[in-house]
Order: sequence, then C-alpha cells, then structure tokens
Amino acid sequence: MSDQTDAAGPPRVSGKPVDPRLLRYAASSRWFFVAIGAIAVAQTAVIIAFAGLLTRVIVGAIERMPLPELAATLGALGAVVAVRALLLWAREAVASRAAARVQTELRAALIAGIDRLGPEWLDTRNSAALAVTAGRGLDALEAYFGRYLPQLVSTAVATPILVATMWWQDWISGLTVVLTLPLIPIFMVLIGYATRATQQRQWSTLQRLAARFADTVEGLSTLKIYGRQHRAAASIEKVTADYRRETMKVLRVSFLSGFALEFLASISVAVIAVSIGFRLIDGSLALGVGLFVLLLAPEAYLPLRQVGVQFHAATEGVAASDVVFDVLDAAGTRAHGTAAGIGARSAHRGGESAPRRTGSAPNRASGVLRIEGMRVRRGGRMLPPVDFVAAPGTVTLIEGPSGAGKSSVLAALRGAAGFEGTAQIGDAAIRSLAPATWLAWAGQRPGLVSGSISENVALGDPAPEAGDIRRALELACAGELDPARRLGVQGAGISGGQAQRVAVARAFYRRLRGRSVVVALDEPSSALDPDTEARLWRNVRAVADQGAAVVLVSHRRSAREIADQVVALNALEVVR
Repeated sequence: MSDQTDAAGPPRVSGKPVDPRLLRYAASSRWFFVAIGAIAVAQTAVIIAFAGLLTRVIVGAIERMPLPELAATLGALGAVVAVRALLLWAREAVASRAAARVQTELRAALIAGIDRLGPEWLDTRNSAALAVTAGRGLDALEAYFGRYLPQLVSTAVATPILVATMWWQDWISGLTVVLTLPLIPIFMVLIGYATRATQQRQWSTLQRLAARFADTVEGLSTLKIYGRQHRAAASIEKVTADYRRETMKVLRVSFLSGFALEFLASISVAVIAVSIGFRLIDGSLALGVGLFVLLLAPEAYLPLRQVGVQFHAATEGVAASDVVFDVLDAAGTRAHGTAAGIGARSAHRGGESAPRRTGSAPNRASGVLRIEGMRVRRGGRMLPPVDFVAAPGTVTLIEGPSGAGKSSVLAALRGAAGFEGTAQIGDAAIRSLAPATWLAWAGQRPGLVSGSISENVALGDPAPEAGDIRRALELACAGELDPARRLGVQGAGISGGQAQRVAVARAFYRRLRGRSVVVALDEPSSALDPDTEARLWRNVRAVADQGAAVVLVSHRRSAREIADQVVALNALEVVR
C-alpha cells in the first residue's frame, strides 16, 4: 500500500483572472490570446452594426422608409448576422485548437518537470493524484480555453467599446451603465471566493479518491487474504460520497451565482429601459437613439455576466493547472538553484543532496562505486553513515535487520532519497548523473506494467534485443516464462515470485545491453524456494564475474556465499 502524500496538497487557485505562468509554460496560449482578441474586436463591431441596422429597420418601417432601401438594410442586417455566426464558429475553433495544444504542452512540461525534480521528490508525492491532474484535470482546460478565457478577452475588449458608444449616443444611459456595471464584478468576487473554497475541497476529494482507489487495487490480494476487502470498498464508497457531495455544492454555488448575476444585469437593463421610455415620452430623446442604446444595453452587461458564469465551468481546469504550475515552478527553482551553484554549497554544508541531472554515462573503465560517509535521509531522520567500495567484478552484500537502512542505501543510489556524504561512480558524483546512465536496479516491488513480459524486461530500450531478453530471463531463473506472454496491470497474470524474477531480469537486461556499470538488487530472492535461490545466486555471481559491480541487499545467509564483502547494518552503527 502506498503511504505517499498528496501530489501538491489542496490546489491553490490563482486569484488573478489569468495566471501569468500560463504564458510562460504554454507557448501556444500566446497566439491564442492574440487571435481571440482580434475576434473579440470583430465581434464588438458586428454587435454595434447589428444594433444600428436593426434600429434603422424598425425606425424605417415606422417612418415608411422606401421599400428598396428597407430591403437593402434588411440584406445588410442578414449579412451581419451571418458574420456574427461565422465569428462565433471561429472563436470556438480557435479555443478548441488552443486547448488541445496547451494540454499537450502542459502534460509534456509536467513529465519533464517531474523528471528534473527526480525520484526523491516523486517519492514524497502520490502518483495517483498526479495522474488525475495530468489526465482529467488538464482535460478540464477545454472549458477554460473554450469558454472562460474567450469570454474574459471579450469582456476586456467589448465592454469599454460598448459603454463608450452608449455614452456617445446618450450620456445618461452611458452613466447608468458606468454606475451599475461595477456591481457585477463585486458580486463575482464575493461569489468567486465561495466557489474557490468549494472547488478546492472538491478537487482535494477527487485526488484522495484516486489515491485510495489506486492503493486498494494495488493491495487487493493482501486485503483479500486478510478479509479486509469489504472495509476497503466501504472506504472508497465513503470518499465517493464525499466527492458527490462536494460536486453538488459546486453546482449549487454555480447556479446561485448565475442567478445573482442575471438578476443584477436584468435590473440594470430595466433601469436604462425605464429612463429611455420616460425620455421618449417627453420628447427629449429621439426614437432611433433610444432604441439603438436600448439594444446595446444588454450587450454591455452580457460579457461581464458571462465571465462569472463560465468561471464555474473552468474552475476544475484552473485548479489542475495550478497544481501543474506549482510542480513546474519547483522544477524551475531546482534547476536554477543548481545552475547557481547549489551543488557546491551542498558540499560545503556536508554534502546534502542536489537534484538529479541528465548526464552522460561514466567511464566504464573506472566504474568503481565509492560510498564514503553516506547518511541517508528517510522519514525525517538521518540514518547512520555507510562506507564501502564496490568495484567491477565484485559482489557487495548489504545485510541487517529491518529498519536498519538497507533499502534506503539503494534508494539513495537511484535518487529516491536524499543523503549526505560522498557517492561516486568512477570519477563522477552520482548526484550529477541520471541513474539510468550507470545503474540497473530491481527493488522489492517488481513495478511491472501492462504489456508483454518482453516489454517489461526491455523497459526503456528503444530497440529491444530478443536474444538478450531471453538471456536475462534465464539469468533471473525465469527462463520458463514466454517473453510474448501478456501481463495485466501491475503484472497481473503471473505469481509474485515470477514477477520478482522478471524485475531482476530487467536489471540483468540493462547490464547485458551495456547500459549499466552497477547492478543493484534489493531482496531478489525473498519469494523464491531454496533451489531457485541457489541458482539465482550463481547467476548473480556470474554477472559480477563478467565485469559488473553488484550491490546486493538480502537477509538470506546464503547470499554470503557469493559476496566479496559484507556491509552489516544495524539501528545503532555500521560495521564492515
């Protein structure tokens, strides 16, 4: 079962209409704003033209305009309606295309950011919550780009132009709009705060539901053995009910806010209409001017009103994008800090770990792993120091009781745990290298994925070699498994011992392909019978004899038979 924390805690929804980080992390959003702005200008011009032409038609009909002139005006009005429909289609098309591109860019940036932050950072996050953010969360950006942002740009462009036009034609109506229009954003801000808190709870509940479901599925076999599957199902049901309740709260607030905004806009338009009506009666306002201004009045309030309505449809995407931006900010800060010399400062402070870097493979001729004074940071505590040298052609056995830090040493080597001290492969510090360039590793959890056994063994190899896959399976004592056999999620379809051996075969495969200097195995025989275990030890010894530096973690005393050196750990001290 996973004990990881949430991906980034409760989502922090930005208080700004548009988060400037969107422009920084999604380049496609820049041309989107330019295109939407141009369309908004054209739509505003069309709205004014429509109101003017419709006013002319109505006034002309009342004043008995000549039929040919009236027909021409009606034709122009029809053309304006067609242009308005075309602009609406163009806005939808631009928004849809921009949303798809931004989703792709942010997903790629999120993966790259997680890669820069490294396994140590990822080990403190819940992968299910991150998956929800990258999947459903970023999918919700469709509403953000398709509805909210176009409406926001339209409001910024159309509202000032429409108000200025109304003021130019009838300053009293324009003044009325200027005085009543601010009421809508005031209510939007008040409602927005309530919506943001509700949306944060909904998003947090969804992440918790995803994490709980993923953990339950992963540990289902264990739960089944101990008869706890019904309790786990009840827990998921409870979280689902919480999510349903939070979703209904979001919908309730959305409907109430929509009603409030519509009510304010309707009252404001009614005030303008009454004012125009009285002035038409006393003859102080011409019919054409009054009708033109009255047709523009709803359009002046509509953009701002729709911003509030569409904000609710976009809040889920905004919450997810904020989580993504926080991850990218952390990755950018980490990369910038390293470039500025964090590595040197860390060494001065005692060798505190710096983030991983993608580097070239170390010199294989000098592929000696040197660990001096390594103190691994796990669970808020520093483990006792570890010292050893693992040279090519040797097997270094790390043993000790549970909790002594055996697996933590391997976690530090692969970047999943911070440490103090010195760790070098050849003449390069492992902090400056990507683990994939020098390390082949198999942990206690096989970490198999859906696909064939062959795909699992050759995971990460762009050009798998069938012969090496079969050889790796034989070395891992899994030669009886068909490489073409398909596995389900988490390696479903084979036994636990077979899954463990496939994971070991993956490490051996990387060594056979020349992609690793060090092979690290964490309890590779824990699910094996004595005969299979003895065969595995012989094969591990053979891999070492062929030039690999093998670091082996095992509690089995039989592992001592193949070890060149033993590093014994306990809770108090480390001895050689």
